[in-house]
Amino acid sequence: MTEKTLDKTKPSLNIAKSSKGNLYSVYLIFILLLAYTFSFIDRQILSLLVEPMKRDLSINDTQMSLLQGLSFALFYTLMGLPLGRLADSKSRRGIIAGSIFVWSLMTAACGLVKGYWGLFFARMGVGVGEAGLSPAAYSLIADSVEKKHLAKAIGIYTMGIYLGGGMALIVGGMVIQWAEEFSTITLPLIGEVYAWQAVFLAVGLPGLLLVPFLFTLKEPSRPQIHEKSVPVAEVIQFFKQNKKTILLHNLGAALASVGGYGALAWVPSYLIRVHGMTGGEVGLAFGIIVLFCGAGGVIIGGVLADKRCKAGQSDAKIRVAMWAMIIGIIPTLIYPLISDLQLVLIILAISTFFANFMMGLGPAAIQEVVPSNMRGQFSALYLFVVNLIGLGLGPTLVALSTDYIFGSPEMVGYSLLLVTSFAMAGSALLLGKCLPHYRKTLTSLEKSNCK
Repeated sequence: MTEKTLDKTKPSLNIAKSSKGNLYSVYLIFILLLAYTFSFIDRQILSLLVEPMKRDLSINDTQMSLLQGLSFALFYTLMGLPLGRLADSKSRRGIIAGSIFVWSLMTAACGLVKGYWGLFFARMGVGVGEAGLSPAAYSLIADSVEKKHLAKAIGIYTMGIYLGGGMALIVGGMVIQWAEEFSTITLPLIGEVYAWQAVFLAVGLPGLLLVPFLFTLKEPSRPQIHEKSVPVAEVIQFFKQNKKTILLHNLGAALASVGGYGALAWVPSYLIRVHGMTGGEVGLAFGIIVLFCGAGGVIIGGVLADKRCKAGQSDAKIRVAMWAMIIGIIPTLIYPLISDLQLVLIILAISTFFANFMMGLGPAAIQEVVPSNMRGQFSALYLFVVNLIGLGLGPTLVALSTDYIFGSPEMVGYSLLLVTSFAMAGSALLLGKCLPHYRKTLTSLEKSNCK
């Protein structure tokens, strides 16, 4: 009787332990999702402020695009490499907490500086702060959830792009609509600032409230690693052995990001200039599209890839992303050519859905094909390539096309069509070429782990 009771008790204890672990994993992903959401609120708010900033700073689309892209991307990518290496041996929660502190203060600083170059350097500071988040977050997630749920878990984390971007557009649109009544605002202790500067202060400072929650997270054990970082020579050797997999994957993701970041930066201006919407109307309409369709694309992409992986398709993450790029080209070519606003928004929503599959599947794929003690560094390399090309060039290529190819701000829709469709086609091509190399690397890594 006692033996039977003990036999029945053991499974229930295992279930309780598993349930507790699952609850913590949900909490971990939720905190990291909040962090990514705050980072994208701070990053995305600029796209709604294009018109008042151009007016008050007397700058053109190309100069504005440098604030949206290059000023941020330059230091975001450069600092990501050393911070990614730190994430492979030091406290990942500490790195993330420090990052949130820095980028929140630097976003608020964007509301205090005077002139274009002051704003340019403040945006660099935002990039420095945000550089530490994702390499450490990807590594934490990969060491905290089961492999079979990895794509879905990173997809949920990546939803921060769309929650943050969508909230920045929706709430920012409301604030901008209110602020349109004023050219300047007088704030306590600070004095008179432009209305758009007050928006930076409003979205930057609340991020500091998240910092204490990072210290409630645990540092999971790191397989294959002790106190010291893996030697750089070993990392370089792994890269050389798998360079086709890594480069084709990273460049394919980078081209997808050219289209994605180009659209995030300039669709609001397209809707204002071509379809006569106000900043508040754009914030609500495009914010809802980014929030639901962008996040939906990431989650559905992760779920589809996880299902295909369970069915035995080892390259599912790359394959699903490739097909999403191919399908997504069609609505991307159509919406800038339509005059009916409601139809534009519907087709734009479809384009946004498919264009963002890669945002979750890209980092999930990297976690799968590199050793656990190199995840932070290869995540940082991935982010370096993706953001230097995608974030650094995406907004600027659209602006250059508008200023120097089509020659009119009202032609920004054609610039979006040109840049985003070519970028998505190039992404699909590179991901297709990556498939056999990805499978080879995955097989090789699984064999080495079994030794």
